[in-house]
This record gives sequence, structure tokens and C-alpha cells, in this order.
Amino acid sequence: MAERKPFLLRLPPELYDELQRWAAQDLRSLNAQIEFLLRDALRRRGRREPPARDEERRAES
Repeated sequence: MAERKPFLLRLPPELYDELQRWAAQDLRSLNAQIEFLLRDALRRRGRREPPARDEERRAES
């Protein structure tokens, strides 16, 4: 498994709650949901190659 770098992210409570609900709907952890959204944003901007299939599955779990 690739090494991951931890960091602190401060969010307003309303945003945290909304992201938590969205993650639950997609059957993801909050961390995986945020990672998924960041990867998707980078992909849409053309800043990142599409993720490898196993890397994508890890982000969704």
C-alpha cells in the first residue's frame, strides 16, 4: 500500500455534516469521500491521470 501523509483539516460543522452524509450515501468513510472529491477535482482540471483501478477502489472504501 502506498504511504499516505496525514494532515489536519478544519471544516465548519455544517460542511463536515454534509460531507459525512454524502459519504454515508456513497458507502465511503469521510476520509475516502474527501480523497475521492479531491482526485475528481484534479482529474477534471486535467492535473492528474485517471487513477489505477486498485487505487480507485481503495479511495472508495
